[in-house]
Amino acid sequence: MILKEDINQLRKGILRILVLKLLSEEKKYGYELLIEMDKKSNGFFKVKEGTLYPILYKLEDGGLVTSKWEFPSDRTKAKKYYYITHTGRQVLSELIDFWNCLAVNVEEFLCQENDGK
Repeated sequence: MILKEDINQLRKGILRILVLKLLSEEKKYGYELLIEMDKKSNGFFKVKEGTLYPILYKLEDGGLVTSKWEFPSDRTKAKKYYYITHTGRQVLSELIDFWNCLAVNVEEFLCQENDGK
């Protein structure tokens, strides 16, 4: 039986990469990030606000993301937009490289034949 805590731990690290990737495309506000993540993953990464905002705050504290309150073009209500920083772009690139290496090595490991030892 798969443990929920194992899934949550794996998702937590992956979500940081996904948030940085979305912000590397353009600035976004929190709800917009939730919708984009859900849409681009065909519902696999359906994230709640209570999960997203702590990630954004940690990214901001680490200097990978910055935020700014702005009025959208319809000027109805200010929204807090998040932007990736130069450092955030560098870290994203390194994380993508690591992810690609990790995926290949985990796949190779899992596909090895059991030699009976």
